[in-house]
Amino acid sequence: MSTLAWVVLAGVLMSAVALVGSVTLLLPRAVFVRLVLPLVALAAGSLLGGALFHMLPQAVETLDNDLSVYVWLALGIVSFLVLEQGLHWHHCHRPMGAHRPVGYLVLAADGLHNLLGGLAVGSAFVLDVRLGVVTWLVAAAHEVPQELGDFGLLVHSGWSPRRALAYNVASASTFLLGCLVAYVVSGAVDVTLLIPFAAGNFVYIATADLIPQFTTEPSPRAKVLHTLSFTVGLGSLLALAVVVG
Repeated sequence: MSTLAWVVLAGVLMSAVALVGSVTLLLPRAVFVRLVLPLVALAAGSLLGGALFHMLPQAVETLDNDLSVYVWLALGIVSFLVLEQGLHWHHCHRPMGAHRPVGYLVLAADGLHNLLGGLAVGSAFVLDVRLGVVTWLVAAAHEVPQELGDFGLLVHSGWSPRRALAYNVASASTFLLGCLVAYVVSGAVDVTLLIPFAAGNFVYIATADLIPQFTTEPSPRAKVLHTLSFTVGLGSLLALAVVVG
C-alpha cells in the first residue's frame, strides 16, 4: 500500500476505536470499574514503551542525536501540560463516580488531543511505515480505556447512548484530520521533529495522567494486578522493538 493509504487507514481505524465505548452498556457498573484500571495500567506501560523503545530511538537515528530531539521531546510534554491546564481537564480514566468534568469540554479536549495524535502518527508513517504501525498501536492502546471511560461517563451523566457514541466518534475523527495534515505538509515541512514531540505527549499522558490513577489503589491484590498490567504493556513494546529492530 502507498503511504497515503496507510495514513487514511490509520485515521479511519482510530475513529472506529471510539465505538468500543458502547461495550460499557453491556457491563454492570461494578465490572466496568474493575476493568478500567487494569486497562489504564496496560495503556500507561504501552505509551512509555512506545516512546522509549520506538519513537525516541528512531528520532535519534534520523536526527543524529541532536539536541533538537530532546527539545521537541520537552515541547511534547509541555504542550500537553498547557492543554490540560488551559481546558481545566485531566485526560485520565478515573472509575465511575470520581469527579471529572463532562460534556462538550471533555469532547473538545479529546478532539484536540486526537488531532495532535493524528499529526504524530501521520508523521511516523511518512518517516517509516513500520514506525507508523507501532505508533498507531500504542496510541490505540491508550484510546481504548479512554473511550470506555468517556462513553460510560457521558451515558451515566444523562446523555443518550446514541448521542454519546456519535459525539465520541466525531471527536475521534480529528485523528484522521491530523494524519492527513501531516501527510500533506510532509513535502514542505520536516515532520521528523514531530516524532520526539509525540514521544513527549506519550510520556506526559502515561506519567501525569495514567499512572497516578492506579497507584493510589489501597488493595494489595489490585496493586499487583496493575503493576503486572503496566509491565506487560512496557515489556511488549520492548519485545516488539527487539523483534523489528
